[in-house]
Amino acid sequence: MKLHSLITAVALATSALCALAQTVEVQNAWARATVKGQMATGAFMTLTAKDGAKLVGASSPVAGVAQVHEMKMDGGVMKMAEVKGGLELPAGKAVELKPGGYHVMLMDLKEPLMKDSSVPVTLIFKDAKGVESKQELKLPVTMSAPAGMGKPAAMDHSMHNMHGDKPAAK
Repeated sequence: MKLHSLITAVALATSALCALAQTVEVQNAWARATVKGQMATGAFMTLTAKDGAKLVGASSPVAGVAQVHEMKMDGGVMKMAEVKGGLELPAGKAVELKPGGYHVMLMDLKEPLMKDSSVPVTLIFKDAKGVESKQELKLPVTMSAPAGMGKPAAMDHSMHNMHGDKPAAK
């Protein structure tokens, strides 16, 4: 009887986590293609959280590091950094991750991301109670935003290959 109760509890907990992940809708997701030797690129999408959440992380088997980043101009200088504490996803409000703004950085790439291929990316969310969930995606790889997604800001993600404390390659 105890085994049956344990199995039921695990099934319910798994169902609850799956339901939580489904409360964040992902639209227009894509990743920018790279060239040989390029060590980083960006992934972009629009996220809408039904009940509010935070995008607290990401991962991909093609990248050694994946982080939620923000690019902004500060006194005429482009600054890019990881979003500490997670990106707020207000309830019912679409949050766009796009070139020149918030995005998922895929760094220390293990191989080039070829145009017209796809890349697996896992997004990690936290709800208002701190419960973490994951959502698995397969992003199409293109050179620019797919048609109908608006014009991306002019930005070359090849400069992202030196995030962290590693010295620049020469």
